[in-house]
Amino acid sequence: MTLSGHLDPADPLHPRAAFARLPSLVRPLVAYEPEPLWEADTRLLPLALRRYRRKVREFAARVLAPRALAADLAPHGPEEREVLLAAAREGYLTDLLPVPFGSISWSRLRHPIALAQSLKMEELCAACGGLGLLVGAHGLGCAPLLLSGDLGAVRRFLLPAYRRTRSGDPQLFAFAITEPGAGSDAEESSGASRAQPGTRARRVEGGFRLSGRKIYISGGDVAHAVTVFAALEDEGLASWTCFVVVRGMPGFSVVRRELKMGQRASGAAELLFEDVFVPDSHVVGGPRRGWALNRATLNLSRVPVGAIALGIARGAAEAAVEFARRARLGARPLVDYQEVQLEIARMWTDLAAMRALVWQYASRWTPRQARASMAKVFCADAAVRVCERAMALMAEDGLLQRNRAEKAFRDARLTQIYEGTNQINLLAVVEDQLEELAPLAAIPPAG
Repeated sequence: MTLSGHLDPADPLHPRAAFARLPSLVRPLVAYEPEPLWEADTRLLPLALRRYRRKVREFAARVLAPRALAADLAPHGPEEREVLLAAAREGYLTDLLPVPFGSISWSRLRHPIALAQSLKMEELCAACGGLGLLVGAHGLGCAPLLLSGDLGAVRRFLLPAYRRTRSGDPQLFAFAITEPGAGSDAEESSGASRAQPGTRARRVEGGFRLSGRKIYISGGDVAHAVTVFAALEDEGLASWTCFVVVRGMPGFSVVRRELKMGQRASGAAELLFEDVFVPDSHVVGGPRRGWALNRATLNLSRVPVGAIALGIARGAAEAAVEFARRARLGARPLVDYQEVQLEIARMWTDLAAMRALVWQYASRWTPRQARASMAKVFCADAAVRVCERAMALMAEDGLLQRNRAEKAFRDARLTQIYEGTNQINLLAVVEDQLEELAPLAAIPPAG
């Protein structure tokens, strides 16, 4: 098969044919068989993660992709429940702990959590950014429990929820930091030092009384429990403490689910706490440790958020390539035009750069703030760029709501905002590398 402007692979000037004529001693160093980029990248992974990536891709194609457009056009429908039930059966809601506590094999513990979660989120979000976030936001809600080192809290909250989830009753967690008057302040140290916390915890006998609001909480509308961060009474964000608030506690309610531009299958909820009594046993890691837990959670989660953007962009690129192979312009397939080939190559190049950055930084056992934020920023911006190219290539078809590229464009835009806006993440990069930017001794004036 040939395209306009390219030689047949059998032509002696084509690299494949030329490499095949080299001596057998060096051929293994330069010659290779053609294969899809996805397969070539997958072969770079360790065997356990290779199998995992293939398994998640199959699940996403079978469960998420057929429901993606319907879940986007009509949120709150049955598709969301069907996806959660399927994800529970497959172990994608209990994959932060090994068996028998969770659903991953002990061999997977040889690899960093962020890498496996990044692989999962790319594959889920390539099928649907909203349904992927619906599944993935649960892990964000669980993260403070694990990162606290509070084994009692894990035993009291996470293990029972995992048991019920594995038995077919999904028990989701949500992560709640954002407040009406302090969005980015909760994700940036300098802003936090001046912020006036809106959600507060007042000490009472046997526990705390929690009052305030949290907004734009992913999955907060369907969560069984929420890891809520609140300042202690008359103190600032340095006193932030993490509380587990369970659905049904008197005074706790979901008062709003936002109508979003993108990732609509995952709700962004406003949560209200009206003098909610939270017993001491629901404090995670101890008082005044919430700020550290918040920042540690974001460092862990921002690389997988980069993978969300990568997956969304990949879905758009795949839709554009499929369109270019089917559509015709004049008497020729659209893909036969070199201008179209150049746009596809640019999209593939952006995707490769995004994946390289995500995989490199997710492969580190200790998530570093600068790296996590750089991965999130770069992938979010590149995803919007890829989706724009995909829509442009598809022309009028790219604007239709039944089109994956149009949906991906709306989904990708959100990745530039949540987990800290890209601007806040760039400041986080600077904060983590202050020593490199320390002013040097002034250069004396000449003469």
